[in-house]
Order: sequence, then C-alpha cells, then structure tokens
Amino acid sequence: MPAEILVVDDEAAIADLVELYLRNEGFTVHKFSSASPALSYVEHTPPDLAILDVMLPDMDGFTLCQRIRERHLFPIIMLTARMEDMDKITGLTLGADDYITKPFNPLELTARVKTQLRRCTRYNQPLQPEFEEYDIRGLQISRETHKCFLYEEELALTPLEFSILWHLCSRQGRVVSSEELFEAVWGEKYMDSNNTVMSHIARLREKLHEPSRKPKFIKTVWGVGYTIE
Repeated sequence: MPAEILVVDDEAAIADLVELYLRNEGFTVHKFSSASPALSYVEHTPPDLAILDVMLPDMDGFTLCQRIRERHLFPIIMLTARMEDMDKITGLTLGADDYITKPFNPLELTARVKTQLRRCTRYNQPLQPEFEEYDIRGLQISRETHKCFLYEEELALTPLEFSILWHLCSRQGRVVSSEELFEAVWGEKYMDSNNTVMSHIARLREKLHEPSRKPKFIKTVWGVGYTIE
C-alpha cells in the first residue's frame, strides 16, 4: 500500500506543489490548511508521515507537533520560513524528526520524506535475538518489540529517540561522541555546527525525567560526548 502523507500548510500554492511531487512518487496525500482539522484527522487515521508548516492560522506547527507526539510516533518534518537555529532546535526538541526551510526544492523534500520512511521502517524491524534487550537500573529497552520502559512505565519514544537510546545502551560504559551517534542514527555526515544530537538528547532526558544537573542515565562527558554508565 502507498504511504499516507499528511501535509498541513495554509499556503495553498505550497501545499499543492508538495502534493503534486509526492503523488508523482506514488504517495497518498491528505492536505489541511489549519492545525485543528489535521489533528482530528490524525486521531482517527494516523498517517505514515506528517509535513507541518510552523506558521498556521489556528495553532503554530510546534504546538501541533507536540500534540501529535503525545500519542503518535510517525515521522514529522517541519517546514519553516525562518532561518533561526532556535526554530530548528525547538522543532527537534518537541519531537520533529527533520526540518526544511522555505523556499525549498520539492525534490529535496521528497527525498527527505523517503529517507524518514525508510528509517522508520528499519527502526521498527525486529532484529536477531542475540542483542534484543537491555535492562539498566530500571530502564528496559527491547529492540525486538521496539518498546522502552522506565520503572515499568512505557515511554513514548519517536523512532529516532529509540535508536539514539538503543545505541547508547548497547555501548554502556563507553563514551559515544556526537559524531558517532549522528552518523550511526541518521546515516549522514556529521557537521561540527549540528545541534540535532543535542536537541534529541535533551528531549530524551525529559522523557526519562532526568534532572539537568545530575542525570541518572544519559550523562554528558564535556567535549567528548554522551555515556550511559
């Protein structure tokens, strides 16, 4: 079955252009010009991926992303007309998987959609049984079921957050650099100015209820990377 893509953008010309390119690639597209009906649609029929504009008439895209993340784990790509790094960090921290700045090349957006769908599919594939689960002081993570529990309470992790946490748990006791983590999880070349890893680590710590000064699980080794001891 073709992947179902949700597009939320109040600029009809942009939404139509995105729809055209995605449909040409065989995707099914559902368009909305505001957040409220899009959120209602998601609750009844969750898509395989969502593309959310930041500037919407009834609710900003960051809030919409956060509302979706309360119950759903499908990939989210944010569209922003602004270049500020803080906008990008905000979106990633609230659960977005990627962002793209307007004006954008529709072919690039299509490529990113395909990349996120591939990653989502790969992260949800059960692996061979030899490395299927870790239990670290009440933090349980299983790659076979793709679930994570903290003191027996299930955590709602996005596919990227799960992959980051799994990578750290599988290297317990080692310090993992931001470069290694980014290239292992995202499969792309790491750039020194990339704040993506930091943003996702911050979001993970929130979900783990980690105190900022003395985290119990994900610890920062300044100038080196991150570790789970």
